Amino acid sequence: MKVLDLQCGNAHGFEGWFASEDDFQSQLARSLVECPLCGDHGIIKKLSAPRLNLGATRRGDAPSNDKPDGESGDENAAQVPAVQAPTAPAQEHSAEWMKMARKLIANTEDVGERFADEARRIHYGEAKERGIRGQASQEQTMELLEEGIPVMPMAFPKALKETLQ
Repeated sequence: MKVLDLQCGNAHGFEGWFASEDDFQSQLARSLVECPLCGDHGIIKKLSAPRLNLGATRRGDAPSNDKPDGESGDENAAQVPAVQAPTAPAQEHSAEWMKMARKLIANTEDVGERFADEARRIHYGEAKERGIRGQASQEQTMELLEEGIPVMPMAFPKALKETLQ
């Protein structure tokens, strides 16, 4: 299993798990890899250090063998210090955005491509007032705003609408 650090064109960082490098490249070529935050398919692989288990121990721990100074027995083995990835503010921001997006999805009705028509029906009192979401073109969105109907464009990735495995 290959775990890759990935990033979309909007600088959202995320992790992807693939059977192999070839599997990743194949899925990328078929546009199957997308950002879980914005759905962008412009994915790049970020540089990341591999985790190598060479028998080296963390600083302060006793060596795993009886050799002095933490020598490993294999003179060619590199000493790899334990590295802990910092929690970046961008990751916290992404997590909060996902939490908010899930809440919006849970508390609104998906009316799909009927969004503009349903928003008008609600605005003019022809339908029950409720939170809705769906798809509208830029032109439809501008028309709704000109009519005084408050709308907010948001891009929800498909992954939020489906059960995650």
